[in-house]
Amino acid sequence: MRFLRALGRLWLVPVVLVAWEVATRAAEDVFFPPPTTIVARMHEMWFSGPAERLWLTDAALENIPTSVGRLFVGWLLASVIGIVLGVMLGRSALLSRFIDPLIQFGRAIPPPALLPLFLALFSIGAQMQIVTITSGIIWPILLNAGDGARHVDRQHLETSTVFGLSRSQRLFWVILPSAMPKIFAGLRLSLSLALILMVISELVGSVNGIGFQLLDAQRSYDLPGVWGTIVVLGVLGYLLNSAFLVAERRVLSWHRGANRTT
Repeated sequence: MRFLRALGRLWLVPVVLVAWEVATRAAEDVFFPPPTTIVARMHEMWFSGPAERLWLTDAALENIPTSVGRLFVGWLLASVIGIVLGVMLGRSALLSRFIDPLIQFGRAIPPPALLPLFLALFSIGAQMQIVTITSGIIWPILLNAGDGARHVDRQHLETSTVFGLSRSQRLFWVILPSAMPKIFAGLRLSLSLALILMVISELVGSVNGIGFQLLDAQRSYDLPGVWGTIVVLGVLGYLLNSAFLVAERRVLSWHRGANRTT
């Protein structure tokens, strides 16, 4: 039943594709190829390999896992650093007062503006791209974790004091669970930003990856290839967001249940 409801929400997709096909074939504009041409080029680029490799081409086997690996490494690093620092700042008013100007300064810098600095420090390679992703997406995680840790219900803290919980027990049993909805909001936002920065870093300094494939298609005037790579990025972003929402619902199921009972 849930599957049928999901299919019902996707009715607009074929309508848009048919309208896109008709409009682009009528316009005959080389910069806007029809979806059938884009899909054919996508199949040629990514899914025309031998059967023993599940029909994946060399480009697909090299570029897609490489990009996804960089994205997840940068996102996980930003998650760990952002949650730890955010909780520390949220629970210490004195530390927050001193560090907040630096945080506001850092988050105001557009992440692509740091690419020349990272290129000079780390040269072209995975390290530069991971640092670019991590430094650009850490802010929503840090700020949301700090806000969640700062606004823990006072009654919960007082109850933990009455029961004699230690600092570590209070952190893992009271503060982090209370801050978890805010933390997950920051993690979800940072995941979409990680995809954007992954592409930007690969456009500037990379010899592989989806962003490099996009740049290579643009340099070769392969317009169906450009559109095909954009579609792959859109599908990847949709799958990442859907998987994250599934994980979020399972992890925070206790929170929704608590809200219903209150």
